[in-house]
Amino acid sequence: MAASGPGTGLRRALGALSCSAWRQVHSKAGRHLKQEYDAVVVGAGHNGLVAAAYLQRLGVNTVVLEKRHVIGGAAVTEEIIPGFKFSRASYLLSLLRPQIYTDLELKKYGLKLHLRDPYAFTPMLEEGRGGKVPRSLLLGTDMAENQKQIAQFSWKDAQAFPRYEEFMSLLVLAIDPLLDAAPLDIAAFQHGSLLQRLKLLSTLKPLVKAGRTLGAQLPQYYQVLTAPITKVLDQWFESEPLKATLATDAVIGAMTSPRTPGSGYVLLHHVMGGLEGTRGAWGYVQGGMGAVSDAIASSATAHGASIFTDKPVAKVQVNHEGRVEGVLLEDGLEIKSRVVLSCASPQVTFLKLTPQDWLPESFRERISQLDTQSPVTKINVAVDRLPNFLAAPSAPKNQLLPHHQCSIHLNCENTLLLHQAFEEAVGGLPSRRPMIELCIPSSLDRTLAPPGCHVISLFTQFTPYTLAGGRVWDEQERNAYADRVFDCIEDYAPGFKASVVGRDILTPPDLERIFGLPGGNIFHCAMSLDQLYFARPVPLHSGYRCPLPGLYLCGSGAHPGGGVMGAAGRNAAHVVFEDLKNM
Repeated sequence: MAASGPGTGLRRALGALSCSAWRQVHSKAGRHLKQEYDAVVVGAGHNGLVAAAYLQRLGVNTVVLEKRHVIGGAAVTEEIIPGFKFSRASYLLSLLRPQIYTDLELKKYGLKLHLRDPYAFTPMLEEGRGGKVPRSLLLGTDMAENQKQIAQFSWKDAQAFPRYEEFMSLLVLAIDPLLDAAPLDIAAFQHGSLLQRLKLLSTLKPLVKAGRTLGAQLPQYYQVLTAPITKVLDQWFESEPLKATLATDAVIGAMTSPRTPGSGYVLLHHVMGGLEGTRGAWGYVQGGMGAVSDAIASSATAHGASIFTDKPVAKVQVNHEGRVEGVLLEDGLEIKSRVVLSCASPQVTFLKLTPQDWLPESFRERISQLDTQSPVTKINVAVDRLPNFLAAPSAPKNQLLPHHQCSIHLNCENTLLLHQAFEEAVGGLPSRRPMIELCIPSSLDRTLAPPGCHVISLFTQFTPYTLAGGRVWDEQERNAYADRVFDCIEDYAPGFKASVVGRDILTPPDLERIFGLPGGNIFHCAMSLDQLYFARPVPLHSGYRCPLPGLYLCGSGAHPGGGVMGAAGRNAAHVVFEDLKNM
C-alpha cells in the first residue's frame, strides 16, 4: 500500500479508535473467548458473518475469529486519510441476497442504502470537435432517457436497447434461484445410499427450473454464458461507446478480455443483483461498505454469536478418527468445536490451515491449480472538490450533478481499448490506458468526507500480479502506475490532480497481503465456467463440504462465488445445520 497525505500518526490513532469502539460495542454483552463452541467460523468477512448469524439463529453456538483488527474482510470501511472514510476494497452494493436482508433484519441493525439513478456515465474525449462539448453516455432507470442518450451514437442501438434489457432480465430470472441453493454434492451422491441419492436429487430442482424458464431460447442464452462478450454485444449493437460501457461489467475484477470466451458470465454476475426491490440497481452504503459487515455482525451478536478480532487461526485441529475437532490460534490457544467453517480462500483453507495428511493429494493438487489471476489495482483518493468533466462541465464550481453519483467509465470509448489494456497486462506491463471505474460515494453519503471534500474509489485494470522481468510492485512502481491513472483522469476532468489530498494504492499483491485475496482476486478464484457451480471450488467437491469431515468452506471460493452477496455464507450455514442434526 502507498498512502500519501498529512497526519500519519493521527491516521493510526483514528484506526485504533475505530477498532476499539467496535470492540466496546460488542463487549457489552460480557462475552469472552471460551474454549469450546458448537461452530467456529474462521474469518469475519461478510460471508463468515452471515454464516455465523444464521447458525446462531438455528441454535448453534458460534464464534467468529478474525485475524485483522477490523471485521468485514473486503467489505470494510477504513479511515486511511484523516477525515476521509473509504470503502477500502469493495465499494458498491447490489448482490446481497434479499432473503438475507429480511432474515437478519439488517435495516433494524443500521444498514442504510443510497440507490444510484442514473448509474453509469461514460464520457468521451473527442478532441477536434470544433469547440463543441465532448459527448457522453448516461444510463439510468428511465428507458426513454436511455434511448435518447444512446441515439447520440446510434438510432438503431437506441431501438434495440430495451429488447436487450428484456433478454438479459430473463436470463437473470432463470439463474437467480441457483444462487440460494447448494449445488448437487457429487461426492456424496457417488458414495451415498439409494435414499441419500434420491434426497440429493432434489438439489437439482433449481437447475431444472432454470432450464424451463429459458425454454426454447436456451441455445441463445448458452452463447451468452460461453462466448466472448464482444460477440454477444455485436449481435445487438453497433456503437462502440455503448458496447464498451456494457462490456466493462463482463471483465471487471477478471483477468480477461471482452474477446475472451466465457466473459459473458462475469457480465451476468454483475447485473443479477438489486436493491430495495429494484432489479439491477447498485448503491452506496451509508458509512461505507463496513456498515454492511457491522449490521450483519450486530444481527449475529444480538442472538448470541461471539466475534473476536486480532485472533489469527494457525491451523484446523483434527482428531485421531480424521474428524475436525476445532482450531489452534497463533497465540497457542485451542478452541474446541463440532464443526469449522472457513471464510478464507480455498487455498488458505486447504493448503495452509488444514493438516495436509488428512486431505487427498488429488484434492490438494486441484486447489493449488485454481486460477486466481487478478487484474485489479484499487486506488482510494481523497479530494478537496468534485471532478469537473469536459463532457459534462459543472457550473458553478463543485456543483453536484447527476453523473457524479454514477460508475464513471474512463478509457472505455471502445472495446478495443479494453482488449489492448488486457494484452499489456498479460505481457507483465501495467496498462498504459487502463480501464477505470471511478465512483464518488460521498456524492450521496456526506458522512464520508469533510464539508466540500469527497472520497473517490478508482477500480482500475489491467495490472499484473508480477511485473515483466520478475520485477515486484515496490513504492516506485505503485506510484508510477497511480500517476498514469491520474493522468488519464486529468484528460477527462482537467484539474483532478490538483484536487488530490491523499491516496491509497492497492495492487494485486497488496490486496492479497491485506485482505487475504489470493492473487489479489476479489472472487477468491476466477468466475470462469470451469470454476463455477458443480466445479466450485473444484469438481467432485463443489458446494461447502470438503474431504475432511466437519470442515466447510463458506467464503467466495464456494458456490455461488464472489461479490458482497452473502449467499455462500447462508447456504453453507444451512448445510452445516443439516449435518449437525445427523451427527
